[in-house]
Amino acid sequence: MTAAPIRIGNASGFYGDRFSAVHEMLTGGPLDVLTGDYLAELTMLILGRDRMKDPNRGYAKTFLRQMEQNLALAKEKGVKIVANAGGLNPAGLADALRELAAKLGVDVAIAHVEGDDLIQRAEELGFGKTLTANAYLGAWGITECLNAGADIVVTGRVTDASVIVGPAAARFGWARDDYDALAGAVAAGHVIECGTQATGGNYAFFTEHEIGVPGFPIAEISADGSSVITKHPGTGGVVNAGTVTAQLLYEITGARYAGPDVTTRFDTLTLTEDGPDRVRISGVTGEPPPPTLKVCLNGLGGFRNETTFVLTGLDIEAKAALVKEQLEGALKARPPADVKWTLARTDRPDAETEQQASALLHVAVKDADPEVAGRAFSGAAIELALASYPGFHVTAPPAAASPYGVYRPAFVDAHEVPHIAVLPDGTRRDITPATETLPLSEVDDERPMPAPFTQAQVRRAPLGKVVGARSGDKGGNANVGVWARSDEAWRWLAHRLTVTEFKLLLPETADLEVRRHLLPNLRAVNFVVEGILGEGVASQARFDPQAKALGEWLRSREIDIPEALL
Repeated sequence: MTAAPIRIGNASGFYGDRFSAVHEMLTGGPLDVLTGDYLAELTMLILGRDRMKDPNRGYAKTFLRQMEQNLALAKEKGVKIVANAGGLNPAGLADALRELAAKLGVDVAIAHVEGDDLIQRAEELGFGKTLTANAYLGAWGITECLNAGADIVVTGRVTDASVIVGPAAARFGWARDDYDALAGAVAAGHVIECGTQATGGNYAFFTEHEIGVPGFPIAEISADGSSVITKHPGTGGVVNAGTVTAQLLYEITGARYAGPDVTTRFDTLTLTEDGPDRVRISGVTGEPPPPTLKVCLNGLGGFRNETTFVLTGLDIEAKAALVKEQLEGALKARPPADVKWTLARTDRPDAETEQQASALLHVAVKDADPEVAGRAFSGAAIELALASYPGFHVTAPPAAASPYGVYRPAFVDAHEVPHIAVLPDGTRRDITPATETLPLSEVDDERPMPAPFTQAQVRRAPLGKVVGARSGDKGGNANVGVWARSDEAWRWLAHRLTVTEFKLLLPETADLEVRRHLLPNLRAVNFVVEGILGEGVASQARFDPQAKALGEWLRSREIDIPEALL
């Protein structure tokens, strides 16, 4: 008899996501497991600063408050909870949960997974001075905890999909080399771990659907690793091939998606509609994981500050030049180490409102000295108020500098990283790293291209009229996944949107290395832009520091498109 699918929901895509989602998911319909992803590169920096203030902190306090409201409900419903909310202190969160359970009178078995935190060995491992150093662990510690009877498992830094893969592996008894099943669960986990991005949030074609307040996603994972992505009935948003494709393309590189347990081949999966708000993912194949684990390193890079001057009416360029010359002159005795000016021409001629007549001149500074980047800078900007361009004003008063973070990736031999499941009774179980590994390499993109779609009649139109896009950050890099919704549009897209064309459409990428990867099964191309985000989101290197809107900028750019596709 075939085992029934395991129904795994998600209630958090980031630290700060909808607080009520846990309650909504527990009351909206049947679930076996409820998961939450609370960690990102920036979150680890925030938790690192929390831990500097108090060694007992370092975990996502929001999760504890959510459990205070919902622990008894989860127990009543028989829903197990798995979350990476432990951050830098999973043992501390597990202890806090036990205290909470005792206070509430709820009998639950609590376990945690640790070993990812390498900060004490940072120098030994060659990472240098850093605030946080966390390896991405896999799913098997979670599986061990669940097999030991845990009702709640909290972890530190595991891969985002691991909180989904672990429960599936526990339910179906998968072996470490069941690579296809594991890869299928990774694909499902990658879709639902970012919450409502799978159910219509951040979706390129949002105008085609009633989005409202999207419900959180569910993955119904079968014993072979295939899955159906869905949501509770009656909740907002939509689940269709487009929303699932968009999320599959989110924050990936090429066709191989490496993890600590399996390397998932995103070029093998197939999507099929399985009814209203149901999309099946099948055919995923997996390979042995690489021998190394990725490590997220966060440090304090210095201090930053910013001022935005509002330039209204005529002579915008001359006004910008004047204030730039004046401020740089005022700071020349001790200029900040890094000064970046950007002028956003949001103004229009003969405007009907003052706001529409105004442009924004933004200056951001960074320095190791908080005084240089602080009031010495912002005060100098404000002192120009009566001595600069006509109509001088700024968007905020002078302020002190704030610290900024610097992200660096590193890789370490998996055998150097402990992976420990701490079971509900306190027993500690070492999880051995993968014995079979395969160094990561790019999939050969010299595969047959689809036949070109050619038509003599073309029209200049925004690219987004015929394709969707989803973009995001990977450290200092960004990815932009672009997909077509028909075979004809795919044939055109694969040949038309080359790296050269991509750089022409997005001039900010012109001097950067851009790599293109084909995913024909998704009718998609994925672009990886190296270094566009500098030293990561916390360094605030650009206007859109996490590249969340890079894909929408691309879709807004005009290009010659065959009339038949429009």
